[in-house]
Amino acid sequence: MRELFNILLIAIALSMDTFSLSLGLGTYNLPKKKIITISITVGIMHFLMPFLGDILGGKIVQFFSLNHNFFLGCILLFIAANLLFEMRKEEKISLDLSFFGIFLFAFGVSIDAFSTGLGLSAITKNKINAMLVFSVVSFFFTWFGLQVGKIASNRLGKKATILGLILLIYLGLTHILH
Repeated sequence: MRELFNILLIAIALSMDTFSLSLGLGTYNLPKKKIITISITVGIMHFLMPFLGDILGGKIVQFFSLNHNFFLGCILLFIAANLLFEMRKEEKISLDLSFFGIFLFAFGVSIDAFSTGLGLSAITKNKINAMLVFSVVSFFFTWFGLQVGKIASNRLGKKATILGLILLIYLGLTHILH
């Protein structure tokens, strides 16, 4: 029981940045289909990244010096720049995340799960169950963040959009300078 509780706490920790970023993206009033697509993709990546970390981690870390905070920060600033470009248009603001954009977002927010995979064997013998918990928790955190952001957008209008943009820039710079 304690092991499951620890895994749940790790899953929540891994999903916190996802939630924050989803709040920002949600202010762009994404359609229901995009919200589900983003949430599922993030959930899948939170399963795959610890799996890859568990299997390939040691070998990859030897060849590359991965700085997941810098990488995530760059992705966030790229998304923020795209949103700023859309915001400058006079028409209604909309964010059309392509599959590649959704993948980059999901990859960026789940790269810390890769490093968790490096030590997953020390945490549990039931690695598949742990990765399933990571996946489900990140799916719900993403979905909830996008929903809350959407509600804020509907109630606050352009102010929520600007707040979402500021949040993305802040989080991007925070990860780069970490």
